[in-house]
Amino acid sequence: MEIWINPACSKCRSAISLLEAEGVGYTVRRYLEDVPSEDEIKAVLGRLGLEPWDITRTQEAAAKDLGLKDWPRDESSRQRWIRALAGHPKLIQRPIITADDGTAVVARTEEAVREAIAHDSASG
Repeated sequence: MEIWINPACSKCRSAISLLEAEGVGYTVRRYLEDVPSEDEIKAVLGRLGLEPWDITRTQEAAAKDLGLKDWPRDESSRQRWIRALAGHPKLIQRPIITADDGTAVVARTEEAVREAIAHDSASG
């Protein structure tokens, strides 16, 4: 299991605390330092079953600078959104947990973290 985090984020710290409390093995990826490539973002989106605009933090300054709220949310614009996420990783919603069974969740709630743990346990 891998968790993409920003250490300054309280939701990320909460998710890690829960993983620790449950004794789950995981790898931390500080995605602001170890920026995911466009291909990695596409892969995670596939695992999440979401589109890039679904995991974009639209209130970030970079989102406003890019004018993201005015970007189309359709297949023809998908690559543009992915490029923006790769170029401005702060825009990626966090934390994201990828389980060993191939699933992933945006783990902003305790329930979502527990879902990731269940998927990971099922694959082990």
